[in-house]
Amino acid sequence: MSNAFQLEKVQVALTPLERFEEFLQSRRMRMTQQRRQIVDEVFSRHEHFNADELCDLLGRSSAGRVSRPTVYRTLKELEEAGLLRKMNLAGRRVYEHDYGYPQHDHLYCEKCEKLIEFHSEEVARIREAVAREHHFRPSGHRLIITGLCSECARAKRRPRRLELV
Repeated sequence: MSNAFQLEKVQVALTPLERFEEFLQSRRMRMTQQRRQIVDEVFSRHEHFNADELCDLLGRSSAGRVSRPTVYRTLKELEEAGLLRKMNLAGRRVYEHDYGYPQHDHLYCEKCEKLIEFHSEEVARIREAVAREHHFRPSGHRLIITGLCSECARAKRRPRRLELV
């Protein structure tokens, strides 16, 4: 992908863990060891994931057991805190980091389910122009372009060999 569509880093004042602690305090909730494990695991890498994948990762962790209901509850809290964003793709819920990442969009492969992130100033300009035309004040947008990634498209074009017996 060309640099024109790459995501740039966004500077943030607090770490995701600090931001989540602040959110929990505002709701008179406490940071438990299980919540801390979940935040540490989620923000240890930048990948899209679903709750089952997170449960599997936490199950392999030596830090201690985290129940499935705790994972689901904490994911909802992380979303409410503005740290994660949830997307529904092909009947499954996929999460991505929202805190510390710029507004961006996705290409979604319908075959292998790969998600490719990109940022386009042109998309942002179109959003602003459409909003102006309708006297609308946008706070963000979500664009997911569906289709086939280059690997799946290439595999689809390959002719199948007929084996003669």
